Amino acid sequence: MREVFNLKISRRDFLKWAVAAGITIKVGSDFVKDNVLEAAESDPPLIWLQGSGCTGCTISTLNVATPVTIDNVLTSKISMKFNNSVSSPAGSYAMKAMDDAATNYKGNFILVIEGAVPAGSNANYCTIGNLNGKELTMLDAVNKYGPMARYVVAAGTCASYGGISAAAPNVSSCSTIKSILNGKTTNQVINLPGCPVHPTVLIETLVDLLLTGFPTIDSNNCPTKYYSKSVHSNCPRRESGDESQIGTVGCYKEYGCKGPSTKFGSCSSLKWNNGKGLCMTSNMLCIGCSNPSFPTTPLLQFSGGDN
Repeated sequence: MREVFNLKISRRDFLKWAVAAGITIKVGSDFVKDNVLEAAESDPPLIWLQGSGCTGCTISTLNVATPVTIDNVLTSKISMKFNNSVSSPAGSYAMKAMDDAATNYKGNFILVIEGAVPAGSNANYCTIGNLNGKELTMLDAVNKYGPMARYVVAAGTCASYGGISAAAPNVSSCSTIKSILNGKTTNQVINLPGCPVHPTVLIETLVDLLLTGFPTIDSNNCPTKYYSKSVHSNCPRRESGDESQIGTVGCYKEYGCKGPSTKFGSCSSLKWNNGKGLCMTSNMLCIGCSNPSFPTTPLLQFSGGDN
């Protein structure tokens, strides 16, 4: 069987594409350095696990449309060894490919984990597949491949903080990636919260890992490059004044918008759908989907933040 999913690309070509993507959405000029395209061709491959969630983070990434379409990304840009939604093989073939990649590239692959990890009822709430005659649960997979990876990236709020998957009553005992791997690996988990993760933030983080290694992170293990400012700090409604009624032009903070207390400034600077808009430009409040407390904190409760 031809392993069409086992794709190769040089770091040079991948970063040329990433730079073009950054320019298209007006990412800051510090995105890459002068020596980026001279880097050695030694990119680690990618293994992507999907746990308890809605697959929204994979869908978000697949929605990348500029400067190239997602089919071009998957066939020419990323060495994706495993992802339940996009891998060409299925069943035992896919499981073997994942395990072989983790073994062959031990200490030199990036593990992206989407969704929370159900730890209740012997972790049987979420099964990845059959590996060597035994069912591999999500908990098994994270415990096995997390310590083997060069970097571990928690994609989305469910993986980073538990999110909707871990909301009360949480009968499946969904847990974060960081809590599962605590004490089992020397690697720190890089949290990229958002429901879903922003595709540009995910792609740029992978590029930064290839170029400069582990990023500067805050107390929540989020890269400060994207999560140091609030959504409110760059919100297009910020300078519009306080409105008298929702649905008209103006700031929504007095109506419970979580933008002032949500540390994800890139949401309002990068926007969504290839820079077309965000919740507030669609006359909606920010619901704080990248907050550690999401979704347990009531929406209509202003908790302060940037003025």
